[in-house]
Amino acid sequence: MKVKNKISNKIKRNVRISRYVIYKETLIDFKEQFWSFIGAFTGIALIAFLQSSYLPQLENILLIGSFGASSVLIYGAIQSPLAQPRNVIGGQVISAFIGVTIFKLMPDIVWITAPLAVSVSIVAMQITKTLHPPGGATALIAVIGTEKIKALGYFYIISPVLTGTLILFIVALIFNNLTSKRKYPTNTRLTRVFKSKGL
Repeated sequence: MKVKNKISNKIKRNVRISRYVIYKETLIDFKEQFWSFIGAFTGIALIAFLQSSYLPQLENILLIGSFGASSVLIYGAIQSPLAQPRNVIGGQVISAFIGVTIFKLMPDIVWITAPLAVSVSIVAMQITKTLHPPGGATALIAVIGTEKIKALGYFYIISPVLTGTLILFIVALIFNNLTSKRKYPTNTRLTRVFKSKGL
């Protein structure tokens, strides 16, 4: 009887926890969605504006696909460890470096270079504690991107990757801290600096 009650109580407890988690995950927070939208729209718009206004003459590109994925994290999942500055900036730059290096050193066999760029960038981000999922896409773009991107060589790391990432990050610092309910970055030295300054 005791065993039966124990099992029954455990099942009831698990059901309560599951209902709570499902309830919390399905709550609609329009304010959170508003700030996520505003931040992502502004960050990507700023990069696209700079590219369309100033870069055609230089035949450069500033807007790459992995920035869309970074935006999901730094505007929509700001509490995630994967969205913190070290991860966002470090993960993107390390992955870009690896992608370009593999493109330059390996023979042009896409079924070898593409998976190698992604897998090596993942391991490098794990080793350096800068895991940022869009970094895998950044490494892949260096290998399979347009001829314009491939022609950039190591400059790809500076622009579009570092430049675009810094634009997204600065916009995230501004828009994610406009309301008292959102704080970005979280649990970092930068957060402690903001708190000590009363920001």
